[in-house]
Amino acid sequence: MSQFTQAIRSTLALWILTAFLYPLFMLLCGQIAFPFHANGSLITNNQGAVIGSALIGQPFASDRYFWSRPSTIDYSTRKAVATTGESGASNLAPSNPALRERIQGEVTRLQQANIQPTADLVYTSGSGLDPHISLESAQAQISRIANVRNLNTQQIQTLISQNIEGRFLGIFGEPGVNVLKLNLALDAL
Repeated sequence: MSQFTQAIRSTLALWILTAFLYPLFMLLCGQIAFPFHANGSLITNNQGAVIGSALIGQPFASDRYFWSRPSTIDYSTRKAVATTGESGASNLAPSNPALRERIQGEVTRLQQANIQPTADLVYTSGSGLDPHISLESAQAQISRIANVRNLNTQQIQTLISQNIEGRFLGIFGEPGVNVLKLNLALDAL
């Protein structure tokens, strides 16, 4: 009976430690040390209203804005999908006709807008929610945006240069631009 009682006390002690104390400690550390990141990296407009997250891509269809990467899940904005931020790739094989059709549709849409198709404007990211595009993809869209907004292409090039996010820790990934932040800066011109 004493071993049974000891086992129950050990289980309760570990449960309190791992289910309550440790998560509470991590929550407090995140809120104190990294409040912006711990609360979803939310971006607000001038009125203080949340308009998006720096971590999750958003679709932009207007010619007035930089277009983001395509998403197989439409950034969880479809009516059939709960807007819970679900992510995931299409899982279509390269030989699948549906994948080829979707890619050809993207290429055609870009060519009709006089944009040289780049990999990240044609293909989805692994999560389907990537908020960044490459510098090449941003520069490919300069003339379209300049024409629609009646801006000088150099103004837009400068804006891209000001919004470059470098490699993670200086070595991982490639430099790119966050599409939401870039479009907000574009609206501020």
